[in-house]
Amino acid sequence: MTRLTGRALRLTVFVGENHTWHRKPLYSEIVHRAHKAGLAGASVFRGIEGFGASSLIHTSRLLSLSEDLPVAVVIVDTEARVRAFLPELDELVSQGLVMLDDCEVIRYVGREKGGTRA
Repeated sequence: MTRLTGRALRLTVFVGENHTWHRKPLYSEIVHRAHKAGLAGASVFRGIEGFGASSLIHTSRLLSLSEDLPVAVVIVDTEARVRAFLPELDELVSQGLVMLDDCEVIRYVGREKGGTRA
């Protein structure tokens, strides 16, 4: 069972939906590497509109020509574990934004492996 409470570090990685790593979505590669590194968890959020360093606006509106929507990968764990993961991102993220924020985890309790929720 995974438990995490108290001071933590939130890692947010903003990339484009169409960014890839060896023909696989970049956001998926980040999540799988975070899992392999034993981090507490990772979630991917798809934006409906945004722009970055290129200043091009990407939107999901019907008449838009853009399909490369913004994607945020959010990971929260202890500071030491998150900082140990940063070299992975140096390898993976050539375009995008990587942010670190201090945060406080109020409650995070995972299920036991092989167990079910009561």
